[in-house]
Amino acid sequence: MNFLDKVLDELREPLKLLPVIKLPEDLQTARQTPIPPDGQSETVRIRNRYIAGGDGQQMLIKIYEPIHIDNKPLPAVLWSHGGGYVLGHPNSDDQLCESFVEKANCIVVSADYRLAPEHPFPAAVEDCYSALKWMTDNYKILNIDLKRVAITGGSAGGGITAALALLARDRGGPNICFQMPLYPMIDNRNITPSSLEITDNQAVWFKNNNIVAWKMYLGEIENDNISQYAAPTRADNLEGLPKTYTCVGQLDPFRDETIDYVARLARAGVEVEFKFYPGCFHAFEHIAPDAEISKRAKNEYINALTKAFQT
Repeated sequence: MNFLDKVLDELREPLKLLPVIKLPEDLQTARQTPIPPDGQSETVRIRNRYIAGGDGQQMLIKIYEPIHIDNKPLPAVLWSHGGGYVLGHPNSDDQLCESFVEKANCIVVSADYRLAPEHPFPAAVEDCYSALKWMTDNYKILNIDLKRVAITGGSAGGGITAALALLARDRGGPNICFQMPLYPMIDNRNITPSSLEITDNQAVWFKNNNIVAWKMYLGEIENDNISQYAAPTRADNLEGLPKTYTCVGQLDPFRDETIDYVARLARAGVEVEFKFYPGCFHAFEHIAPDAEISKRAKNEYINALTKAFQT
């Protein structure tokens, strides 16, 4: 049975229409494809602002907030976009960030972090940590409840989320009440069965792209010196991390590293909820947003975030 035969029927046609991106040869072409803002909500205000990134240089952030708010502080979310650490822009997630604001009644900040290979690790993580620090340092201006600050992201953004949870714990802050790394890219070794199994170019993210992207992100770092903040699966100690929600599809190369992460969190005493989606490929809910399984998956993780802010 080939890869497409394993995909759920309602996801198969949208997947066939998706252009294939092969790294490294298609990197610059993919980056040149415009990603215009696509916010559509009439109840959410989107603001662009520039703050100091991890290197002290100006970095774009997007702020999403309810148009109608009272003086009561709101929970806040730092969202990190995906793209294998080499692609992506906050504009691509406007509608999702709007959904977080609408459903969880929160403020969302999304950073345009630096990309590899021009800016290898730790650029992306330090940029997102700077955004997290800026968000919490300016809690009064932003009307944020510091007891309800969460971090989330998908794919490489999920990897950054897992790294930030470790970094915030080890640096003594900011305090994170909840992390939601969705199908996270956290293991550079490419030795799990799923990372070796998903080789079809039609799979959105597949073995070759994963190997190349990790090499770009890690740069000249030798294997024995790879930080847990670059590849969080390398963390020896997961104790003290915030309550966690994560999910992954059966046909995702990150399937097994996600499952291992969930099991290790549970063994470390971290409260963790996990959803597994048979017949689903990497980032399926974005590729086929109208499919019932996509709507369910998205609703489940938005509800998890909403619930985390209520407890």
